[in-house]
Amino acid sequence: MTTAASPSFATARTLAYWLDAGIRIPGTSFRFGLDPILGLIPGVGDAAGAVLAGWILVEAFRLGASRATLLRIAGNVVLDAGVGAVPILGDIFDFAWKANLRNVAVLERHLAAPVEAERADRSFVVLLTCGMLALALGLLALGIMLTRWVFHALAAA
Repeated sequence: MTTAASPSFATARTLAYWLDAGIRIPGTSFRFGLDPILGLIPGVGDAAGAVLAGWILVEAFRLGASRATLLRIAGNVVLDAGVGAVPILGDIFDFAWKANLRNVAVLERHLAAPVEAERADRSFVVLLTCGMLALALGLLALGIMLTRWVFHALAAA
């Protein structure tokens, strides 16, 4: 069994540190990394950050992480890249959301206690899926209501 002490995991942890927390603002406890700096480059910055974050996902796969753990890590990468791509708001989000450090913590938890971590990750994925489904249904209902309102307004005019 691979452990959190493996060289592969140590490399992933170091990468996550430099992407999310490798730079400290002097006189404060605020830390950020290269990921939010890359995100400032229009067009390619967030894609480059996602590729680097994807390397942690690949290492998790190599270390034998469960499908639920891999899905949770991938979700963090997609969230980081997706929201990070939004101008201004995404840049602020990139400084606050430490997806790579979160992913390394998820992987470390899996390596330390695979059965418990897989159960927790599976529950998280189910809750996330239900939340996304509820959001999609809510948006669909809102769309239907707005469409009906527009047609009623046009018919009255």
